[in-house]
Amino acid sequence: MAEKPRSLRVEGIILKHRNWGEADRMLAIYTRELGKVQVVAKGVRKPRSRKAGHIEPFACSSLQLARGRSFYTLTQAETVLPFLNLREELVSLGYASYLIELLDRFTYDEEENPAIYRLLKNALIYLERGDAPPAAIHYYEIRLLDQVGFRPQLFRCVNCEREIQPENQFFSAPQGGAVCPRCGDTTPDVRHISMQALKYLRHFQRSSYEDAARVNFGPAIEAEIERLMGYYLIYLLERGLNTPNFIRRVRE
Repeated sequence: MAEKPRSLRVEGIILKHRNWGEADRMLAIYTRELGKVQVVAKGVRKPRSRKAGHIEPFACSSLQLARGRSFYTLTQAETVLPFLNLREELVSLGYASYLIELLDRFTYDEEENPAIYRLLKNALIYLERGDAPPAAIHYYEIRLLDQVGFRPQLFRCVNCEREIQPENQFFSAPQGGAVCPRCGDTTPDVRHISMQALKYLRHFQRSSYEDAARVNFGPAIEAEIERLMGYYLIYLLERGLNTPNFIRRVRE
């Protein structure tokens, strides 16, 4: 078996960082080539560091990494997409942080998945250019669930397997999908879902982003989808998410 190279060039999005030692930072980066990796950036907290500006949260950068025993070490960094607009106001910051938090919670270190990388990068591009957040966020949620193996069943009842009819339904997080009215009354831990909200989620599941972005949410449907996705995601992750509460406080 060929040895893995000790130095490699990757493209990655900075998920988060924390201080490490006296002048270093530990970075969590989702890369196109390796998946999520932990990287030590030596000396970047020093005032004259040339790498510091290229490894801010959300930035998409070209990175040279050296493989170590426990972590990678950053040796070079060059910004590809800075995503500066996402840091200029709190709502955009909240949405971008939500994308990052979801990916971080659903992925493990060094599980390569270029499709997830593209999904995150594109979602940040959509928010950066000013696309409507509901479409960008919910499209990302639905497609990320596809990639991590939790695609919800939205076309047949997960209990009796009958095709879903054009009427209001239920949704079960434990069973992973829509539940018909006939089964809903006897299925524990379900939520109501209107046919209109279900229609939008189906559209996101089977359409390109360009088609999905044409959807105009009314406030009631957007609130319903937000509650339903929160219910499902929290069930899957077995814990709450931090950023939705931040986004709600900022919007209020």
